[in-house]
Amino acid sequence: MATTTTRVLRAIDRFHSARPWDHNAHYHRWIMRQVPRRFDRALDIGSGSGDLARLLATRARAVQGLDADRAIVAKARELTGPTVPVTFTATDAPTGIPPGPYDVITCVAALHHLPFSEALTHFRQHLAPGGTLVVVGVARAASPGDHLLGAAAIPLNIAMAWIKNKGRRAPRPDSMTAPTRPATMTFAEIVREARRVLPGARLRRRLFWRYTLVWHQRPGGVRAQPPRVDR
Repeated sequence: MATTTTRVLRAIDRFHSARPWDHNAHYHRWIMRQVPRRFDRALDIGSGSGDLARLLATRARAVQGLDADRAIVAKARELTGPTVPVTFTATDAPTGIPPGPYDVITCVAALHHLPFSEALTHFRQHLAPGGTLVVVGVARAASPGDHLLGAAAIPLNIAMAWIKNKGRRAPRPDSMTAPTRPATMTFAEIVREARRVLPGARLRRRLFWRYTLVWHQRPGGVRAQPPRVDR
């Protein structure tokens, strides 16, 4: 049985290596539903090749993208037109965050690279009154629910890879070339610590081995009521 399972997993891995697709970009449209239609300044932590930063720039006056990897920052600058109001900086978060405040802060598949509580504290401190923090994160599978959701995602993952690549082999997208590392915190640990730092934060497990966190700040640093439905 173990041998059969290993063979199946290897076959799936070969399939995805030949037909990669960006799981993080899958959530970009969802992220845009969580933020205002127009706002002044945005900060994208772990901006990678800049896809989300450029999308935020369609609504913001100015967007700051941050990533620790200099090569991917260079690629982001190359892919961004001169008239797009986005600045990309190669620096470490959270200590290297440029002065705010920011109306919107996003962090996609990067929070598990950072000291969790310290990073959330910095995000809160840099968020403007009335601002919105949106995180798409990665957690370590531990509970039966985690494993069940992960198993359910496998056939959907294959279908998405086939559809997005039209069944053909394809190179890795630019957004998938930055260094990665596995998550160490479980979803339960993330929920507990996130709600300690950001009281009232909304967190949900998601498909494709991701979770989401949304938090709104109101004047005085107290959480505001969410302006829209999280879906």
